[in-house]
Amino acid sequence: MTTEEHKYRKTGKIILPPDYFVFVKGGSFRIEGKNANSYQQLTIADFYIARYPLTQGIYDEVMRENPSGFKGTERPVENVSWVEAQEFCKILSSKTGHQYRLPTEAEWEYAAQGGNLAGREKLIYAGSNNLYEVGWYDENSHGETKPVGLLKPNQLSIYDMSGNVWEWCSSRYAPYPYNAKDGREDMDNKEGDLRVFRGGSWGDIAWSCRIAYRDGYTPAIRDSSLGFRLALSIV
Repeated sequence: MTTEEHKYRKTGKIILPPDYFVFVKGGSFRIEGKNANSYQQLTIADFYIARYPLTQGIYDEVMRENPSGFKGTERPVENVSWVEAQEFCKILSSKTGHQYRLPTEAEWEYAAQGGNLAGREKLIYAGSNNLYEVGWYDENSHGETKPVGLLKPNQLSIYDMSGNVWEWCSSRYAPYPYNAKDGREDMDNKEGDLRVFRGGSWGDIAWSCRIAYRDGYTPAIRDSSLGFRLALSIV
Protein backbone atom coordinates (compact mmCIF):
# COMPACT_ATOMS: atom_id res chain seq x y z
CA MET A 1 0.00 0.00 0.00
CA THR A 2 1.28 3.50 -0.78
CA THR A 3 1.50 6.69 1.26
CA GLU A 4 -1.24 8.11 -0.94
CA GLU A 5 -3.67 5.63 0.56
CA HIS A 6 -3.02 6.71 4.15
CA LYS A 7 -3.71 10.42 4.23
CA TYR A 8 -6.53 12.57 5.53
CA ARG A 9 -9.21 13.00 2.90
CA LYS A 10 -9.90 16.65 3.78
CA THR A 11 -6.35 17.99 4.09
CA GLY A 12 -4.24 15.48 2.17
CA LYS A 13 -1.87 15.16 5.15
CA ILE A 14 -0.14 11.78 5.25
CA ILE A 15 -0.84 10.11 8.58
CA LEU A 16 0.92 6.74 8.27
CA PRO A 17 4.55 6.32 7.11
CA PRO A 18 5.51 4.75 3.76
CA ASP A 19 5.19 0.96 3.65
CA TYR A 20 3.47 1.00 7.03
CA PHE A 21 1.52 -2.17 6.36
CA VAL A 22 2.93 -5.59 5.52
CA PHE A 23 0.94 -7.84 3.22
CA VAL A 24 0.39 -11.24 4.82
CA LYS A 25 -0.46 -13.97 2.35
CA GLY A 26 -3.09 -16.24 3.83
CA GLY A 27 -2.55 -19.92 4.42
CA SER A 28 -2.75 -22.73 6.94
CA PHE A 29 -0.73 -22.80 10.13
CA ARG A 30 -0.53 -24.61 13.42
CA ILE A 31 -1.25 -23.14 16.84
CA GLU A 32 -0.75 -24.71 20.22
CA GLY A 33 -3.82 -26.14 21.87
CA LYS A 34 -4.54 -26.33 25.57
CA ASN A 35 -1.04 -27.55 26.26
CA ALA A 36 2.33 -27.68 24.51
CA ASN A 37 1.69 -31.20 23.22
CA SER A 38 -1.59 -30.45 21.45
CA TYR A 39 -1.99 -28.52 18.22
CA GLN A 40 -4.72 -27.15 15.98
CA GLN A 41 -4.58 -26.34 12.28
CA LEU A 42 -6.12 -23.02 11.17
CA THR A 43 -6.55 -21.36 7.78
CA ILE A 44 -6.22 -17.58 7.43
CA ALA A 45 -7.26 -15.30 4.55
CA ASP A 46 -4.96 -12.60 3.14
CA PHE A 47 -4.68 -9.42 5.24
CA TYR A 48 -2.43 -6.48 6.03
CA ILE A 49 -0.80 -5.86 9.40
CA ALA A 50 1.25 -2.91 10.61
CA ARG A 51 5.01 -3.28 10.54
CA TYR A 52 5.25 -1.72 14.02
CA PRO A 53 3.12 -1.31 17.14
CA LEU A 54 1.24 1.99 16.94
CA THR A 55 3.49 4.83 18.09
CA GLN A 56 2.66 7.69 20.38
CA GLY A 57 3.29 10.15 17.57
CA ILE A 58 0.58 8.64 15.38
CA TYR A 59 -1.85 8.18 18.28
CA ASP A 60 -1.43 11.80 19.37
CA GLU A 61 -1.84 13.06 15.79
CA VAL A 62 -5.21 11.32 15.48
CA MET A 63 -6.59 11.54 19.03
CA ARG A 64 -4.95 14.79 20.19
CA GLU A 65 -3.80 13.14 23.40
CA ASN A 66 -1.08 10.79 24.58
CA PRO A 67 -1.91 8.58 27.58
CA SER A 68 1.50 6.87 27.64
CA GLY A 69 3.66 6.80 30.73
CA PHE A 70 6.95 6.37 28.87
CA LYS A 71 6.91 9.42 26.60
CA GLY A 72 8.47 9.43 23.12
CA THR A 73 6.95 9.90 19.67
CA GLU A 74 8.58 6.71 18.34
CA ARG A 75 7.80 4.62 21.40
CA PRO A 76 4.67 2.46 21.29
CA VAL A 77 1.57 4.05 22.73
CA GLU A 78 0.48 2.39 25.99
CA ASN A 79 -2.09 2.88 28.70
CA VAL A 80 -4.73 2.36 26.01
CA SER A 81 -7.73 0.13 26.66
CA TRP A 82 -9.28 -2.20 24.10
CA VAL A 83 -12.25 0.18 23.90
CA GLU A 84 -9.93 3.12 23.20
CA ALA A 85 -7.98 1.15 20.59
CA GLN A 86 -11.27 0.43 18.82
CA GLU A 87 -12.19 4.11 18.99
CA PHE A 88 -8.83 5.03 17.46
CA CYS A 89 -9.48 2.64 14.55
CA LYS A 90 -12.93 4.13 14.05
CA ILE A 91 -11.69 7.74 14.01
CA LEU A 92 -8.71 7.04 11.75
CA SER A 93 -10.98 5.12 9.36
CA SER A 94 -13.40 8.04 9.16
CA LYS A 95 -10.57 10.47 8.41
CA THR A 96 -8.94 8.37 5.67
CA GLY A 97 -11.72 6.26 4.17
CA HIS A 98 -10.02 2.97 5.03
CA GLN A 99 -11.24 0.37 7.51
CA TYR A 100 -8.48 0.05 10.08
CA ARG A 101 -9.00 -2.49 12.83
CA LEU A 102 -7.27 -4.67 15.38
CA PRO A 103 -6.01 -8.04 14.17
CA THR A 104 -7.88 -11.13 15.28
CA GLU A 105 -5.99 -13.42 17.62
CA ALA A 106 -5.45 -15.94 14.82
CA GLU A 107 -4.15 -13.26 12.44
CA TRP A 108 -1.79 -11.96 15.10
CA GLU A 109 -0.29 -15.39 15.76
CA TYR A 110 -0.01 -16.23 12.07
CA ALA A 111 1.85 -12.97 11.40
CA ALA A 112 4.07 -13.43 14.46
CA GLN A 113 5.05 -16.91 13.26
CA GLY A 114 6.11 -15.43 9.90
CA GLY A 115 3.04 -16.31 7.84
CA ASN A 116 3.80 -18.32 4.72
CA LEU A 117 7.51 -17.51 5.13
CA ALA A 118 7.77 -19.29 8.47
CA GLY A 119 9.20 -22.48 7.01
CA ARG A 120 9.17 -25.78 8.83
CA GLU A 121 10.84 -24.54 12.00
CA LYS A 122 8.47 -23.03 14.53
CA LEU A 123 10.30 -20.27 16.38
CA ILE A 124 9.68 -19.52 20.04
CA TYR A 125 9.60 -15.75 19.58
CA ALA A 126 8.65 -13.56 16.62
CA GLY A 127 11.73 -13.85 14.41
CA SER A 128 14.12 -15.81 16.60
CA ASN A 129 14.62 -18.40 19.30
CA ASN A 130 16.74 -15.80 21.12
CA LEU A 131 14.54 -13.09 22.63
CA TYR A 132 17.49 -10.69 22.98
CA GLU A 133 17.56 -10.42 19.19
CA VAL A 134 13.91 -9.48 18.68
CA GLY A 135 12.27 -8.25 21.87
CA TRP A 136 12.44 -5.86 24.81
CA TYR A 137 11.59 -7.64 28.06
CA ASP A 138 12.54 -7.55 31.74
CA GLU A 139 16.19 -8.47 31.16
CA ASN A 140 17.06 -5.80 28.56
CA SER A 141 14.39 -3.07 28.64
CA HIS A 142 15.76 -1.09 31.63
CA GLY A 143 12.19 -0.98 32.94
CA GLU A 144 10.68 1.00 30.06
CA THR A 145 9.36 0.77 26.51
CA LYS A 146 11.75 1.37 23.62
CA PRO A 147 11.29 3.10 20.25
CA VAL A 148 9.78 0.68 17.75
CA GLY A 149 11.83 -1.12 15.12
CA LEU A 150 15.23 -1.15 16.85
CA LEU A 151 15.66 -4.92 17.01
CA LYS A 152 15.54 -7.70 14.44
CA PRO A 153 12.21 -8.20 12.58
CA ASN A 154 10.59 -11.54 11.88
CA GLN A 155 10.43 -13.28 8.50
CA LEU A 156 7.73 -10.87 7.26
CA SER A 157 9.75 -7.79 8.30
CA ILE A 158 7.39 -7.12 11.20
CA TYR A 159 8.95 -5.67 14.35
CA ASP A 160 8.30 -5.90 18.09
CA MET A 161 5.77 -8.74 18.08
CA SER A 162 7.60 -10.24 21.06
CA GLY A 163 8.12 -7.81 23.92
CA ASN A 164 7.99 -3.99 24.19
CA VAL A 165 4.20 -3.79 24.69
CA TRP A 166 1.41 -6.30 24.81
CA GLU A 167 -0.88 -5.92 21.80
CA TRP A 168 -4.65 -5.96 21.93
CA CYS A 169 -6.41 -8.27 19.48
CA SER A 170 -10.04 -7.90 18.47
CA SER A 171 -10.93 -11.39 19.72
CA ARG A 172 -12.62 -12.38 22.94
CA TYR A 173 -10.46 -14.38 25.32
CA ALA A 174 -12.11 -17.77 24.88
CA PRO A 175 -10.80 -21.29 25.44
CA TYR A 176 -9.06 -23.20 22.69
CA PRO A 177 -9.73 -24.93 20.34
CA TYR A 178 -10.00 -21.75 18.30
CA ASN A 179 -13.20 -21.29 16.30
CA ALA A 180 -13.74 -17.93 14.62
CA LYS A 181 -17.48 -18.62 14.35
CA ASP A 182 -18.13 -19.35 18.03
CA GLY A 183 -18.70 -15.69 18.93
CA ARG A 184 -15.15 -14.80 19.95
CA GLU A 185 -14.88 -12.36 17.02
CA ASP A 186 -18.10 -10.51 17.91
CA MET A 187 -17.44 -6.84 18.67
CA ASP A 188 -20.29 -6.24 21.09
CA ASN A 189 -19.18 -6.33 24.72
CA LYS A 190 -21.01 -8.46 27.22
CA GLU A 191 -20.63 -8.38 30.97
CA GLY A 192 -17.66 -10.46 32.03
CA ASP A 193 -15.99 -10.41 28.60
CA LEU A 194 -12.22 -10.43 28.33
CA ARG A 195 -10.32 -9.39 25.22
CA VAL A 196 -7.11 -11.05 24.06
CA PHE A 197 -3.70 -9.45 24.21
CA ARG A 198 -0.53 -11.06 22.87
CA GLY A 199 3.25 -10.71 22.64
CA GLY A 200 4.59 -9.85 26.08
CA SER A 201 6.11 -6.55 27.17
CA TRP A 202 9.06 -4.61 28.56
CA GLY A 203 8.22 -5.78 32.08
CA ASP A 204 7.68 -9.49 31.41
CA ILE A 205 9.82 -12.58 31.62
CA ALA A 206 10.76 -14.38 28.41
CA TRP A 207 8.07 -17.04 28.91
CA SER A 208 5.32 -14.43 28.47
CA CYS A 209 6.88 -13.14 25.23
CA ARG A 210 6.54 -16.44 23.39
CA ILE A 211 4.42 -16.40 20.23
CA ALA A 212 2.14 -19.06 21.71
CA TYR A 213 1.44 -17.24 25.00
CA ARG A 214 -2.00 -15.67 25.35
CA ASP A 215 -3.84 -13.70 28.01
CA GLY A 216 -6.86 -11.44 28.39
CA TYR A 217 -8.12 -8.35 30.19
CA THR A 218 -11.42 -6.55 30.52
CA PRO A 219 -11.94 -4.21 27.53
CA ALA A 220 -11.81 -1.01 29.61
CA ILE A 221 -8.55 -1.67 31.45
CA ARG A 222 -5.41 0.39 30.82
CA ASP A 223 -1.84 -0.57 31.62
CA SER A 224 1.65 0.79 30.96
CA SER A 225 2.47 -2.47 29.18
CA LEU A 226 -0.60 -2.52 26.89
CA GLY A 227 -0.64 -1.11 23.34
CA PHE A 228 -1.89 -2.25 19.94
CA ARG A 229 -1.07 -2.76 16.27
CA LEU A 230 -3.27 -1.97 13.28
CA ALA A 231 -4.57 -4.39 10.67
CA LEU A 232 -6.46 -4.06 7.39
CA SER A 233 -8.62 -6.54 5.53
CA ILE A 234 -8.13 -7.19 1.82
CA VAL A 235 -10.98 -5.52 -0.09
